[in-house]
Amino acid sequence: MIARALRLRRSADFAAVRRQGRTVSGQLVVLAYRPNGLEHNRYGVAVGRRIGKAVRRNRIKRWLRESVRRLHPQLRQGYDLVLIARGSLTDPAVTYHDVARCVEALVQRAGLLIGPNDASTNASSSPTEVITA
Repeated sequence: MIARALRLRRSADFAAVRRQGRTVSGQLVVLAYRPNGLEHNRYGVAVGRRIGKAVRRNRIKRWLRESVRRLHPQLRQGYDLVLIARGSLTDPAVTYHDVARCVEALVQRAGLLIGPNDASTNASSSPTEVITA
């Protein structure tokens, strides 16, 4: 689970990321992000009703949160990120691994993924302390 301090919770925070941030689109997910002025990232997930009934939406939310949780130590810190589920997630053939690959590709395209040579630019000294498995 993502620690409370690392979650976007207010509607105004989501709206600010969408309005003032940049957007990268993939086949399954849209990533909206903007700098937040903090030393850590904050994450939000949006899954609309067009994705399906509550069970399906909650599964997609779990997949998106898990994808972010696994990527967190490799991400540049100091951003608000919102993952928005697209309608193509309604396909029952889509798996967690498809979603995780899509999220990783979006983060990389956005330039938020730290390469092996950029490890010193990560503002958080030990991000695994904040997120628990």
